[in-house]
Order: sequence, then C-alpha cells, then structure tokens
Amino acid sequence: MPRPHDLCARVQNAFRARRAQVAVPHTVQNLNILAGFLVNLTRGTISRPSPTEFLSAPDSHRRVWADSKYRDDRPVLNAMELISGPRVFLDVDELRRVVTGRRANFEKPMGLGEVAVVKTRDKTNEWLGIREALRLGLGGRVLCRAR
Repeated sequence: MPRPHDLCARVQNAFRARRAQVAVPHTVQNLNILAGFLVNLTRGTISRPSPTEFLSAPDSHRRVWADSKYRDDRPVLNAMELISGPRVFLDVDELRRVVTGRRANFEKPMGLGEVAVVKTRDKTNEWLGIREALRLGLGGRVLCRAR
C-alpha cells in the first residue's frame, strides 16, 4: 500500500512543475487525502484519466487523476508536507487547539489557509480533514498538512 509520503511527494512535484493534473495510485487513503486539496478527482489508468478504462484495468494500473487548483496563474497549494514527527493521537480538545492557532503536544499550530488530514480510529471516517474531524467529535493523528 502506498504511504502518505509518496502522495505528498507526487503532489508537491506536480505543483512545482506546474502540471494541470497529477496521477497517484488508486487507494482509499489517497482519495480521501486528495479530496480536501484539489478541484477534481477522476479515476483512470497509468496513461490517462478514463473512468471506463479504469473498470477493466488491473489493480496495478489503476490511478486517481487529480486536477490542480490555480488562482491568478499561481497554484493554490504552495506546499504539502508529511508530518513525520512522533505519531501522537490527539483528542478533540487538542485538535481544536491546533486549529485555533495553539500548540498541542508535538503538533505545531495551523496557519491561515492551511489544511490538515487526520487519521481517526473510526473505521467509517478513517481519513478526514481536521475541521471535519472536529465537527464529528473525533480525535486522531495528523498525517499531512498543506498550505
């Protein structure tokens, strides 16, 4: 299974190369992380986005094609980083502190326009944006952040 650092590297490189689209391996984890950062997600194969070809392709060739967001000819996403520090589970109160600009345990406060992805222990909502996790009252580990 692809790890979050692979996804972060692919997205970061695509934005720096000013690509309109980026292809990443098709996994539930990647779908949920990308949903909060990018405009449009399309299933496809290694060669191109095509939902019809996706259905007949083997698992190793299935990809998620994500369209990049640009505003005034500049990418909306400037940096995407994996949180590689200690894997500390943050409860709802600690996540709220991070979102409101205060430090919680080892986690730095979030800045303006920053988005974070949280992995929770709830199997139905395993990958969420940090604000969505707060709305649902779920704690979790912050995996990656983008600004």
